[in-house]
Amino acid sequence: MQKTILIVDDEKSICQSLGSILMDEGYDILTAESGEEAIRMVEEEYPNLMLLDIWLPGIDGIEVLKVIKAKHPQVRVIIMSGHGTIETAVKATKLGAFDFIEKPLSMEKVILIVNHVFEVIRLEEENRLLRQKIVQDYELTGVSGPIMELKEMIGIVAPTNAWILIMGENGTGKELVARSIHRQSKRAHKPFVEVNCAAIPEDLIESELFGHEKGAFTGATEKKRGKFDLAHEGTIFLDEVADMSLKAQAKILRILQEKKIERVGGSTLIPTDVRVLAASNKNLEEEMEAGRFRQDLFYRLNVIPLRVPPLRERKEDIPVLLNWFLKEFAVKEGVGEKSIAYDAMAKLMAHDWPGNVRELKNIIERLVITVPQDEISANDVPLLGAERQTLDASVPLSLADSLREAKMEFEKKYIVKKLLEFDGNISKTAEAIGLERSNLHRKIKRYRIDEVSK
Repeated sequence: MQKTILIVDDEKSICQSLGSILMDEGYDILTAESGEEAIRMVEEEYPNLMLLDIWLPGIDGIEVLKVIKAKHPQVRVIIMSGHGTIETAVKATKLGAFDFIEKPLSMEKVILIVNHVFEVIRLEEENRLLRQKIVQDYELTGVSGPIMELKEMIGIVAPTNAWILIMGENGTGKELVARSIHRQSKRAHKPFVEVNCAAIPEDLIESELFGHEKGAFTGATEKKRGKFDLAHEGTIFLDEVADMSLKAQAKILRILQEKKIERVGGSTLIPTDVRVLAASNKNLEEEMEAGRFRQDLFYRLNVIPLRVPPLRERKEDIPVLLNWFLKEFAVKEGVGEKSIAYDAMAKLMAHDWPGNVRELKNIIERLVITVPQDEISANDVPLLGAERQTLDASVPLSLADSLREAKMEFEKKYIVKKLLEFDGNISKTAEAIGLERSNLHRKIKRYRIDEVSK
C-alpha cells in the first residue's frame, strides 16, 4: 500500500523536522509551504494523508481543507494549529478533517495519530477487497440466453421486498441466485441468513429458527437467538424447503403469516421483519399432490418463481465457467494457471453434467491439482457419464455355470472397476490391487477390456 504524507506548513523547520521523523517511521514525505502549492501537489502526487497547518500565506488551511475534501475525499487530513480552539477543531472536523492537533507538536502524538490513519486506510482497503471478492464469489457466471434471462429477472425483482421461490436441480447455483438477489436488494447491508432445512432435526427446528430462553430444555444453558431473529431487517434463505417435515412446515407457515416469533421457553412475541427466499430441487406441485408439502405454504412462498437452468441447457457457458474455475483453483492451490486443450474442451462440452455446475467445478479442481503440465488434455479428463455406463454395462453380472467362471467374471468386473477408479492408468491400478504391471496387462487382454485402459 502507498504510504505518502504531504506536510503543509509555511515554517520550513517544521516541514523538515516532522518529515525527517516520519521518514524514519517508513513513510514517503512531500512538503508544501502554501495552500495553493498543497492543492497542486495533491493533484499531482495523490498522497494518502495531509498534515495541514491552519495559518498559511494566501488561502488558509480551512479553505484548503474544503477544496481537498470536495475534489479528493479519499485524502485524510490532520489539521495542525498553534492557536487551536475548540471552535476551530469542531469546524475542521465538520468539514471532514480526520483529527486536530495543537502546536507545539508532540512527536509521539503525531506518530500515534499517523499510524492510526494508515491502519484505518489499510482496514478500509481490506474491506473493499473482501467485498469485491464476495461479489465475485457469488456472481452468476455465463453468457447464454437462459442465464442472461435469469440475471435480467433478478435485476427486476431484487430491489423489491417480494418473496421468491427458487427452483432448480442440485448443483445449479440456487444459493448464488439467493445471494445475488440479496446483494442487489435494499437490504444488502443487512444480514443474509441461510437455513439448510434438510439438516435441522425436527425436534430442534423451533430452537434453530426462533431461538430459546435459558433453561427452556435440557442443555439450554443460555439464551439463543434464532435464525429469524438474526435475519431481522435482512434476508432469510430457506434452502431445500421441501425436505422439512409437515410439522416443521406448519411452524414456518405460522411465522410467515404472523411476522412474529416466540422463543422456546419464552412468552414474549418478538416482531420480525425479514424478506424470505426459498429454494427446492423438487417439483413442489408434485410434492403437494403427494401430500408431502403444504399447499398454503407453497402459495405463501411462491410470490415470484425463478428457475435456475441446468448446465445441459446452457452448454455455451461451459468455456466461461472453465476459465473462471481454472483461475480460482490456481490461486487457491498456489500453482501456475492452466489451460484446456481443444480435445479436452470437446470432451467436457459433450458431457450432460447431471451434477451441474457443482460437478464441473469439482472436476476442474481435481484437474488443477493432479495434472502437472500447464495444458490439460483429453487424456487427463476422467471418464464421464456415458463412458462409465458403457464400460460398466460391458461387464454384466450373471449366473455362472461353474465356480471357475464365477471367479473369472468377478475378476473381470473387479479389474474394470479399479481401472475406472484410476482413469485407466495401468500402473496405478496394478499397484492398488497388488499385481505386477505385466500381469495386469495379460488379464486386460484376456478379458478384452483394453478400451478401459486407453
